[in-house]
Amino acid sequence: MNSKNIFDDSNRKVANSEKRIKKYQDSILKLNDEITDLSYFNFDSNEKSYFYFQDQGYDVDQLLKAIEDGIYAQNIFEGEQHPLVPYGSSEGNRMQINIVRILNHKWIIADFTDGQFEGELFITYDINEKGELKYNVAKSFLYPIN
Repeated sequence: MNSKNIFDDSNRKVANSEKRIKKYQDSILKLNDEITDLSYFNFDSNEKSYFYFQDQGYDVDQLLKAIEDGIYAQNIFEGEQHPLVPYGSSEGNRMQINIVRILNHKWIIADFTDGQFEGELFITYDINEKGELKYNVAKSFLYPIN
């Protein structure tokens, strides 16, 4: 009788383990779907944008770094007004761009804050004949303070 109990207990443990494995597999599949959805508007998953720059002779990895660095370099500015952020900062603080996401070969989104106020930017960019990056803030908004 004891061996039957051990056998039945083992079968229950295996069945429970199989249920947990199935649950984890389903969770992994769901997370993979979410990652795919989230990465859709991202330069890394946009072959057309990649080849647009590559066909023009650019080292795409170096160019992407230069585009991001060019945005972050705007955080070092003289005076009161950030060159890209069209909102004034709170007293004693400076607006700074925190996060940059290159969407494709023409568009960027960025997040900014001064520690109290925060918002987002929709930036278009271009590379002129001299290879210089030009940024243009097409849209922006400031989150309301609660």
